[in-house]
Amino acid sequence: MEQGNYSVGLDIGTTKIVAIIGKENEYGKIEILGIGRSKSLGVHRGVVNNITQTIKSIQQAVEEAEINSGLKIGSVVVGIAGQHIRSLQHSDYITRADSEEVINEDDLDRLCNQVYKLVMLPGEEIIHVLPQEYKVDGQAEIKEPIGMYGGRLEANFHVVVGQVSSIKNVGRCIKSAGLDLGKITLEPLASSDAVLSQEEKEAGVALIDIGGGTTDLAIFKDGIIRHTAVIPFGGGVITEDIKEGCSIIEKQAELLKIKFGSAWPGENKDNEIVSIPGLRGREPKEITLKNLSKIIHARVVEIIEQVYVEIKNYGHDEQKKKLIAGIVLTGGGSQLKHLKQLVEYITGMDTRIGYPNEHLAGDSDDEVASPLYATAVGLLMNAVKNDRKDLVSHKQVEEQEEMVMVDHDQTTSTPTHKGERKSVFDKWSEKLKDFLDNAE
Repeated sequence: MEQGNYSVGLDIGTTKIVAIIGKENEYGKIEILGIGRSKSLGVHRGVVNNITQTIKSIQQAVEEAEINSGLKIGSVVVGIAGQHIRSLQHSDYITRADSEEVINEDDLDRLCNQVYKLVMLPGEEIIHVLPQEYKVDGQAEIKEPIGMYGGRLEANFHVVVGQVSSIKNVGRCIKSAGLDLGKITLEPLASSDAVLSQEEKEAGVALIDIGGGTTDLAIFKDGIIRHTAVIPFGGGVITEDIKEGCSIIEKQAELLKIKFGSAWPGENKDNEIVSIPGLRGREPKEITLKNLSKIIHARVVEIIEQVYVEIKNYGHDEQKKKLIAGIVLTGGGSQLKHLKQLVEYITGMDTRIGYPNEHLAGDSDDEVASPLYATAVGLLMNAVKNDRKDLVSHKQVEEQEEMVMVDHDQTTSTPTHKGERKSVFDKWSEKLKDFLDNAE
């Protein structure tokens, strides 16, 4: 697989698994080359609970994407969600050896790596360390410290933590499906990349991604991630409620929800009735749409209220932390009729539905621009970004090696610094020699 040529995002959801292949075009937009989806059978509320079934589902989605695109999938970027995800705030600092030199990328890496060494609860692992603001020698609110002078560099971090076993299980499924695991990304972060604009992140926005098994939340303010949470309820619980409340099978409940479901009971008149075929020779069932939307309404209100508690925990009520851009709803659950109005009614915040089409090339399939695929498109964008970074660092290494070779040519005519330069070249030539010896 030519890594620089195309990238792959894999969304392992509770209801569906989506593999999406794409590349960046000359305008910096994502061009979708192929997409594959399969029913997710081994995942419950965002967590893998049946390895064999999940591997099968992944292979199905990957095969479909490969057939559609005519390409071979190698490495994938995967999303992770689930109840076990939690986030915390942490501050850390490093003291630089030479304050006469400007702060560079290595200093930031050293500071981030230090946070990764934090001692977590048993069985937990750090997934993301996201810097918020930096301080240089006590000067606060610095967004980009590279290029500044300073001895002490400190930062506030948003640290996302998850269960080791859940992360390992995802990794195991990927490897067993014959793929390489490129990187694991928190799903609400991937969705936010796909559907939020930079202006919204600056103004302050809460992204609510309503999936099948979980509802993911990501809050941004001043362009920086401020809070993340995963709530263990999604569209699946609504279907379950309809199934119980109307005494019908799950397949019928799901169809009812999609075709006739509404989050606002006042919309339906009492005489609107839908007839559902009975099971094997039994009488058909008649369900009023008013009752259906009452069932849906009760559960949706519960989910939104839990999300709103998280938004308040972040501090939305404080003037400085106010989310001016309001709420963006995405994910399959966001397509429920009148949900936008209900969210506005409960939270009093401006709301819109988020479509992942902003970063896609103009000729992309309309299907991919649905909120259903927000996480998958976000993961693909992540994969493209990673591959671009790898390509750049690979080129830098090559350039450095070329420079070293040029330096060696020059050392023959200029005796000054000869020893120093030669030692670098010697190391490099020894490595090359070892490599060639091993190759034989």
